[in-house]
Amino acid sequence: MDLVLVAARPLTEVRDGLRSLVPVLLVGLVAQVLVGALTYLLPLVLAGGPKDRAALRAVLERGWVPRLVALNLGVVLLALPLPDLAGTAGILAAGAAGVAFLALVVRVLVHSGRGLLRNGDKDGVSRRPVLWGTAAGAVLTVLAVLVANSGGDTSGGLSAAGTTGAGTGTTRTVAVTLVDMRIRPARIQVTAGTDLRLKVTNTDAQRHDLKVQDGPATPMLAHGHTRVLDLGPVTENRTAWCTLPGHRAAGMSMDIVVTGTTGGASTHDGHSMTAATGGALDLSADFTQGWTARTADLAPAPGGTVHSVELHAVRRTVEVAPGVKQRMWTFGGTAPGPTLHGRAGDVFEVTLVNDDPTMGHGIDFHAGSLAPDGAMRTIPPGKRLVYRFRAERAGAWLYHCSTAPMLQHLGNGMYGAVVIDPPGLPKVDHEYVLVSSELYLGTPGSAAQVAKMRQDTPDAWVFNGVAAQYAKQPLKLKAGERARFWVVAAGPSDGISFHVVGTVFDTVYKEGAYLLKPGDAGGSQVLDLAVAQGGFVETAFPAAGRYSFVDHDMRHAEAGAMGMVEVSG
Repeated sequence: MDLVLVAARPLTEVRDGLRSLVPVLLVGLVAQVLVGALTYLLPLVLAGGPKDRAALRAVLERGWVPRLVALNLGVVLLALPLPDLAGTAGILAAGAAGVAFLALVVRVLVHSGRGLLRNGDKDGVSRRPVLWGTAAGAVLTVLAVLVANSGGDTSGGLSAAGTTGAGTGTTRTVAVTLVDMRIRPARIQVTAGTDLRLKVTNTDAQRHDLKVQDGPATPMLAHGHTRVLDLGPVTENRTAWCTLPGHRAAGMSMDIVVTGTTGGASTHDGHSMTAATGGALDLSADFTQGWTARTADLAPAPGGTVHSVELHAVRRTVEVAPGVKQRMWTFGGTAPGPTLHGRAGDVFEVTLVNDDPTMGHGIDFHAGSLAPDGAMRTIPPGKRLVYRFRAERAGAWLYHCSTAPMLQHLGNGMYGAVVIDPPGLPKVDHEYVLVSSELYLGTPGSAAQVAKMRQDTPDAWVFNGVAAQYAKQPLKLKAGERARFWVVAAGPSDGISFHVVGTVFDTVYKEGAYLLKPGDAGGSQVLDLAVAQGGFVETAFPAAGRYSFVDHDMRHAEAGAMGMVEVSG
């Protein structure tokens, strides 16, 4: 996982992150060399003969295996970007190993001292200076290691106050907090030539970093972790931001303004800005060779009452319109994610595995009812979370990423459907699932893409994640067959008015209730759903032909939210 994180980060951030590990690894190396040297040298200096030397070495080597394991485990826990509890455990493990060895050293020194006081030296030369000189050397060496460790403090031990003043040669330290998808303060004003240091602390629930334009960057910081960035003399305006996709566009940026300069803070962007399309999508174009539409068929509900599912949060590049590929954030490699199917009362055990190398993700199943702060919490890269819920109520439900900013996580593909059959649901010839959503092209999380999301100006409206896919590869059935269309409106901003041209719906089920049943005098022309609502409609196709289905908001239909049912005789 660490190698994946390193590979995914820019070179400057990898360099800064490795620099932060050097003090911890150096202290671990020095400590082990010191222990080995003292284990060999103390018996050599203090012993009166080979037999005594072997006895002293045996004392110093007691429990060397668990001590070595504890020391190295402590170094690993301190070096890796783990939660605070792991760092505390690392300090305790390494400290326990050090204290255990020092206790053995004291025991050897006391034993040798008594022997010298009792027996003296046969040649009449006192060895006490050697004894106490060795002891003093050991103590001084240990203190030197501790001082070296404090000098390489990876938690950012600089004072938040720093040295204030103005002009060249002045050092100023500013406490910077990452919280609630914001950087505080959002603006720092300094005098030209000031040596600026930023003491960066993440108090948010999810991980963040801080990258300074043309300067250093912190590693990814877990909740409560701190790093100090030394910018050196600041002579021009700069910006700083969180590099996680979408976080800068969501407001995680800060201006560093130098007094006396003209113009505002630099607008230099930390990532490339890819133009969305350069114009409207050509939905009449061909998909690439070998492309196939996502199946809309609803798989039968599995047997049993407990359903175990594993969903992996992963990034994928997929074809989202004819000839257009887009990087998506997904559950299971597809946008939307897999459809879950069950019956009222069934239990779902969903294991979310975060395979995204840099971003945290969570999951929210609208079909479940439980406290969200634990079950829906954001998990960091490489971690997993089991989400267990009982689907007490029937309906067509949305699930989506629960991590902020949710507009971006939904808008980039992290959503799916859960279908819970109502009791006594009759069989039909075909069951389909259509998840409607908006498509936003461009670099995920970029300012340009986020602006389109906020202004609700998508590049396309789609069924099951791809514009016009069912116009190119229609759904197929036979004349007289009955079909049920489950529809979920994923948004993130627009609902749907689902309509099949040339048919009338004789069954409408919306948000857990039947609005129309077979045998009723009336009929229905659309299934209207607000964002995050779901339901189904049923109809029979009377004759062979091609029947279009659309979102009857014609802006949406003409921009990709349309398909075809091909009925054979």
